[in-house]
Amino acid sequence: MTARGSVRIGLVQHACPIGQSRAECLASFAGMARNAAGRGAQLIATQELFTGHYFPQVEDSANMNLAESIPGPTTEFLGGLARELKVEITASLFERRAPGLYHNTSVYLDCAGQIIGKYRKMHIPEDPRFYEKFYFAPGDLGWQVVDGVARSGLLVCWDQWYPEAARLTALAGAEVIFYPTAIGWWHGETEADKTQQRDAWITMHRAHAIANGVWVAAINRVGVEAELKFWGSSMIIDPGGTIVAEAPVDQPAVLVHECDLGRIEELRRGWPFLRDRRIDAFGGLTSRLLDAATR
Repeated sequence: MTARGSVRIGLVQHACPIGQSRAECLASFAGMARNAAGRGAQLIATQELFTGHYFPQVEDSANMNLAESIPGPTTEFLGGLARELKVEITASLFERRAPGLYHNTSVYLDCAGQIIGKYRKMHIPEDPRFYEKFYFAPGDLGWQVVDGVARSGLLVCWDQWYPEAARLTALAGAEVIFYPTAIGWWHGETEADKTQQRDAWITMHRAHAIANGVWVAAINRVGVEAELKFWGSSMIIDPGGTIVAEAPVDQPAVLVHECDLGRIEELRRGWPFLRDRRIDAFGGLTSRLLDAATR
């Protein structure tokens, strides 16, 4: 891969209080996106499901009314914003694919406002206050890399805990992997638990950057919604695992950082993990567990 200089990336971290309308959330994002563009951002990214509150805390079929088609009203809004600001935008949406069939989907729009990429979240959690399997079908588009101002890999939230997802996205040519996210603490957790969880989340992103020699951008929300307090901490990580920009845990923020894509070649020459992979010995990764029947 030939490096393409650098790209200036903007991450938008904000709150989406319960009761705030889609129009209000879009207006909040647009104002912060203008801030990012004014600081030179060429590519701007949203947090997960950025047009409203994190509804999967409960299983309620009425929430399915929040889903929308792609293309649809939000991508039309984002397209206009991309044209106005002359930037590329990647955004996380609740996609209505067909009656009763929904996905957690990231889209990518170019500076002309056209959708040039789409990824459907592959790993779908099912835990207390994260009842996503009730709403989302697993993704079926594979690992997506969009060739824009950078080669951008599109993953979403729960995908961030799976090294296989980052690896396959990097192998598909990603220079930057984006993880729009909605992750936070339950009110009943101890302070020790809260520290451990956030530290683990940060460590996973740093590990993906190091192991694959790519830039990583994670975008989380902030604020209290029902039983969750989202911990923000949106960040940009270089291919050596250094956090080069980080947002607060409890405040809206716009991060803008210039990412030198040449660092990928530099780091991979020193740590040639892709070269040294034993692809002849990795067949077991397609098994659920390496028991006697699959060894």
